Amino acid sequence: MSPFQLGKHLLVSNLSLWRGTHIRPARQQPELLLELYDREGDPRCRLVREALTELDIDALIYPCPKGGRRFSRQIQDLGGKAQYPALHDPNTNTVYYNSHTIIEHLYKEYGQRPQPTFGHGPFISNTTSVFASLPRMGRGISYRQPGALPEQPLELYSFESSPYSRPVRELLSEYEIPYILHNIGKAEWKDYLLPVVREQLIPEYKPCGRNRKELLERSGRIAAPYLVDPNTGRELYESKQIIRYLRTEYLN
Repeated sequence: MSPFQLGKHLLVSNLSLWRGTHIRPARQQPELLLELYDREGDPRCRLVREALTELDIDALIYPCPKGGRRFSRQIQDLGGKAQYPALHDPNTNTVYYNSHTIIEHLYKEYGQRPQPTFGHGPFISNTTSVFASLPRMGRGISYRQPGALPEQPLELYSFESSPYSRPVRELLSEYEIPYILHNIGKAEWKDYLLPVVREQLIPEYKPCGRNRKELLERSGRIAAPYLVDPNTGRELYESKQIIRYLRTEYLN
């Protein structure tokens, strides 16, 4: 990623007050995977993904960009309308629309605590999320062309505010490629160190987050993004390499 592009992604994270970075795990994890009908660059959808990171909850993402048709009928059949974000919770057999309604459900049902107040009030969160969308100039919002539909959803280890993960999610959204989002938000000071610094200073680093533990066991290190493709057996770090792989494997 060029310094200019990285700067734009860092600006997005700054404007959204770095929500979607730090985790306080949900007291109860969903037994069945939540399903989020999502539009990556939409400020309302961003708020839901921030909450998923902060609660350390995974979700199956069905990208629904403007002009896309792959999953719109699916959510319309489930909830009666194609409006985004939309959350289907198979654990409670419910469908929720509106970002704040979805977030309220996540905190009540799984977090089992009130939503944070600092930077999370409706006015502040809505406003900052709208401004955070501006530097990306619509990336991740509109349909480009259909990517090949993988037999099994891809898996992406990421967290919402990660400037390196965002371009991967934007591409997946624009080409309507579904994926399981494994959130690897940060829980302690050691998590905030750059991976290369942490590996040098704390070689015996042991994370406390469940997905961070899983990623460390799986790959030997922790960084975002990390893509797992169960259809081909490929696993990759680095946004540039992941994007190149996705374009070769699914966009030709």
